[in-house]
Amino acid sequence: MQETVKNNLVIGTRGSKLALAQAEEVKGLLIEAHDHLNEDNIEIKVMSTRGDRVQDRNLSEIGGKGLFTEEIEEALYEGEIDIAVHSLKDMPTRLPEGLELVCYLEREDVKDAFLSAKANSLLDLPRGAVLGTSSLRRKAQALYLRPDLKVVNFRGNVQTRLKKLDDNVADATFLAMAGLNRLGIDDKRVIPINTAEILPAVAQGAITIEIASKNDVMRSILKPLNHEETELRVRAERTMLDILDGSCRTPIAGLANITGDILTLEGRVLDEDGTNERKNSVSGDKYDPEAIGQELGQLLKCASS
Repeated sequence: MQETVKNNLVIGTRGSKLALAQAEEVKGLLIEAHDHLNEDNIEIKVMSTRGDRVQDRNLSEIGGKGLFTEEIEEALYEGEIDIAVHSLKDMPTRLPEGLELVCYLEREDVKDAFLSAKANSLLDLPRGAVLGTSSLRRKAQALYLRPDLKVVNFRGNVQTRLKKLDDNVADATFLAMAGLNRLGIDDKRVIPINTAEILPAVAQGAITIEIASKNDVMRSILKPLNHEETELRVRAERTMLDILDGSCRTPIAGLANITGDILTLEGRVLDEDGTNERKNSVSGDKYDPEAIGQELGQLLKCASS
């Protein structure tokens, strides 16, 4: 008979401060949800991914989102870890066979933050100012508003990018509010950006947990941690992204919100230089998020052809 209680659990994660904070959040929720789990029988195993090791090039040049998951997913296959904790916006829309996402924690703030010591907003930056970002989505939306800006590659974890800003590598940058909040960073330069101005990345602010599909024990253990509204929203967003064949090579933004039983999904696609904007929105039954994502994805895809 299959084991129904697991007394030792290994969490796999990347090694950045943000990734570790997210893994610790999952650990705390597991202990809170299950009497048999505690500080002593949950291990957090730090794993290095190629996306972390290669810092001098944009993700679009070296392979895209899977760069942050390959080594961790291999450990899931081999049984070296029981679960993997990820920022969902880093996850490809299609997972390797035998792996699946089974849990979505309650979503943090979805907005991007503008950071600069020289201006209080993107529109206030001096003409020709240097913006640092490695995100094609952020680059395209910034250039849509400010085509005069010079954009330079700005990779690294939150602390690395803040240091680059301190060192005047760029006049301004963007970070996700969710990451800043999870790290408890209180920086007077942080200005949240309205989503009507800069639409966030698909699944921004959401933490997900991945398991081997055959691991029904972990599926059961994780069930109490799942936040249904977050799951429905990100399923719609990720379906849209999949239809658009989205990757780190494509500037795509999307955000779903739920009011009552209605889910409304917004999507935006631009060329990398900020031109040729396509945007639309679709609403429908929140319990059919894939249908909403498919409809919007097709609308935006047709507008691009």
